[in-house]
Amino acid sequence: MTVCFEHSTPGSQVVETKNHCSSTTDELVLDGGFMVPDTAAGGGFDAPEINAFGHTFRDYDLESVRNKQVEEFYRMNHINQTYEFVKKMREEYKKLDKLEMSIWECCELLNEVVDDSDPDLDEPQIEHLLQTAEAIRKDYPDEDWLHLTALIHDLGKVLLLPRFGELPQWAVVGDTHPLGCAFDGSIVHHKYFKENPDVNNPAYQTKNGIYEEGCGLENVMISWGHDDYMYLVAKENGTTLPQAGLFIIRYHSFYPLHRSGAYKHLMNEEDVENLKWLQIFNKYDLYSKSKVHVDVEKVKPYYLSLLEKKSSDGESSYVTRSYYIEGYRFLVLE
Repeated sequence: MTVCFEHSTPGSQVVETKNHCSSTTDELVLDGGFMVPDTAAGGGFDAPEINAFGHTFRDYDLESVRNKQVEEFYRMNHINQTYEFVKKMREEYKKLDKLEMSIWECCELLNEVVDDSDPDLDEPQIEHLLQTAEAIRKDYPDEDWLHLTALIHDLGKVLLLPRFGELPQWAVVGDTHPLGCAFDGSIVHHKYFKENPDVNNPAYQTKNGIYEEGCGLENVMISWGHDDYMYLVAKENGTTLPQAGLFIIRYHSFYPLHRSGAYKHLMNEEDVENLKWLQIFNKYDLYSKSKVHVDVEKVKPYYLSLLEKKSSDGESSYVTRSYYIEGYRFLVLE
């Protein structure tokens, strides 16, 4: 589908066409038939220039106590995230056989979680979920699938808690990257990969590594963390979120791809289409981080309504146009 935005009138005017747009429009091709508003005309979300600490976003070179903690995190991450480690984690956590809880209960658990890899925020993660979701909701009021995706995208960070195995931070948070091929230079604190055992495997040291160009990200082993875990939870529970939503959940920390353009040679056509939505999402995921708290009780009813949403025929199976994610099973290691 081709979506065109008219500039001559206020707000977002969307025209669907197969072959052309007029010279006064911007063309944006997206999958799934989702409409993207002209946020500039409508007074949409404005990305701030500084983070919660008064610095520019994702500035890993700045001298600060916080950034020293972040660098140590990435040192451990780059040493320990190996192809075999990720393979083992995916096999173990795909079982999802130890604990059941609702999505909102899981959201509340994130009151106990602070992300040590984040140079921009040191608030409990439930604040980040709601800040992201609310910012998107303002600009995309009709795309409730995107609101819900924002709400749940970081729920996998519960892996840091004792009930979920209490994995170390380096195995849960931080930017992600492929294993089984060369580590791209755009990866944050790239220098620490020299201590990763995978550098001793010649098969992993080329641009494609063990993969074929255009194989699709689905077939690429990505470093283990909350992204892949939450993707497995959603997929194994038969969520009906659109593929763009699942792509966002799985790859939202894959900054070498969606910020630096690395590893695009491994993408297939579906990845290319879904990446457009991930890049839209990233603006809100990154720049909505703030010390200004969201009124949880005020917004909670809306998000509960999404979790309880039924298909238009009133059935409770959630198999058509709704996004069934209530009652996900979460793994706790014993």
